[in-house]
Amino acid sequence: MTDLKAAFLKKAKAVLPPHLLEDLSFLDGTEIDIDSLTILPGFCDVHVHFREPGFSYKETISSGSRAAARGGYTSVCTMPNLSPVPDSAETLKVQQDIIDRDAVIGVYPYGAITKGEKGGEQSDMADMTGAVAFSDDGRGVQSDDMMMSAMLEAKKLNKIIVAHCEVNELLKGGYIHDGQYAKKHGHRGICSMSEYAQIERDIKLAKQTGCAYHVCHISTKESVDIIRQAKKDGVDVTCETAPHYLVLDDSYLKEDGAYKMNPPLRDKSDRLALIEGILDGTIDMIATDHAPHSLEEKSRGLEKSLFGIVGLETAFPVLYTNLVLKGVISLDKLLVLLNDNPRKRFDIPFDGFSVWDLNSQYTIRAEQFLSKGKSSPFIGKQVYGKNILTVYKGKVVYK
Repeated sequence: MTDLKAAFLKKAKAVLPPHLLEDLSFLDGTEIDIDSLTILPGFCDVHVHFREPGFSYKETISSGSRAAARGGYTSVCTMPNLSPVPDSAETLKVQQDIIDRDAVIGVYPYGAITKGEKGGEQSDMADMTGAVAFSDDGRGVQSDDMMMSAMLEAKKLNKIIVAHCEVNELLKGGYIHDGQYAKKHGHRGICSMSEYAQIERDIKLAKQTGCAYHVCHISTKESVDIIRQAKKDGVDVTCETAPHYLVLDDSYLKEDGAYKMNPPLRDKSDRLALIEGILDGTIDMIATDHAPHSLEEKSRGLEKSLFGIVGLETAFPVLYTNLVLKGVISLDKLLVLLNDNPRKRFDIPFDGFSVWDLNSQYTIRAEQFLSKGKSSPFIGKQVYGKNILTVYKGKVVYK
C-alpha cells in the first residue's frame, strides 16, 4: 500500500463506513496532501431540479449531477416538474433512462402526486415503483380530499408524501416576502400564511392517515412552531429548509432576480426561528432546492424573473462559513443535516465521500459553476471550504 493510501485509510476510517474503503484505486496517480485535508461523507440533497426531460436548456441530468459532485453531493432526489411529468410508470421511465445514461452520482426521481401536477386527478402512484417518494413540488396540492387520498395511497405503498406547501388563494400575485422591503419598494408580497396554513392542514391529514410526511423548504417561524408541535404529538413528519433561508433574509434583498425564489427570503425573525429549529431538531435536514434557469429568465429583476436559484455548488461552503465558523452549529451537526438525516428518512444508501480543504478561502464565481444555471445571491461572496475530490461508488466523479 502506498503512503497516500495508508494515510487516507487512517483518516477515513473515522468518518466513512468500511464498504466505501474496500477499493482505494481512485487514489492511483493522485497527488494530494491528505494530512491537510478533511474527508467528509458524500452529501444527500432530497430537493433538486435537474430540468430533464423537457427543459434541458436550463439544466440536464449530466450537468446537474456534475454540479452536485462538485459541491460534494453523491445522492440527490429530483423533483417532478418536468415534461413529461413523471406521473406513471411510463413517464417516470423517460427520466430514469436519462439518469441511467448520464448521471455521475446517485439520482433518485420523485413521482408526481397528481397527474401533470395539475391537482385534479391522482397519479398512478402504485405503478411508479422506481419513485423515491411522491411530490407535486412547485405547486401545493389545493384539495384536502386529493391530499387525503394521496396520503392513504402513499401509506399503503410505504412511501413518503413530500409537500410544497402553498395556498394559491393567499398568493395574490406576490413574488417576494410581504415585509418591509416589499412595502418600501412597491413590490407585491407573499404572506407567511400561504405557507404555514397548508402545512397545518397537511399535518392534520398526516395524523389521520398515519402517512409519512415531509415538508419542503420551510421559511417561516410559524412553520417551525407547527412542525415542532406535530413532532411532540407523534405525527410522522420531517422537514427541510435551504441554505439561503438560514443565511439571508429580506433585509438582504436587491433588485435582482438572483434574490427571487419560492418561498421567498422572509423576515430576520423567520431566519432566526429556522436556526433555532435546526438547533433543537425540529428541522431535520438542509436541501438546496437547486432550481436553475437561463440567464435571460433570471435577468428580469425581482418582479419578472422566474423563481429559483442554484445551490448545489455553494451549499456546503456557504453553510460552513456562515454557521460552523461563526459557532452557530458544529461541523458534525451540519453533516447530520446534509447527510445522515436525509439518507435515513428517504432510505438512500451511503454511497460516497468528498475531500475538502476547509482552510481554502475564495470568492464564489458563477463562471466556475458546472451547472447551466448561474443565478445565486452568493455570487461574489467570500467563503471557506473548497472541494478537492468527490468519489461515488469507488469512482472519481469530481476532481
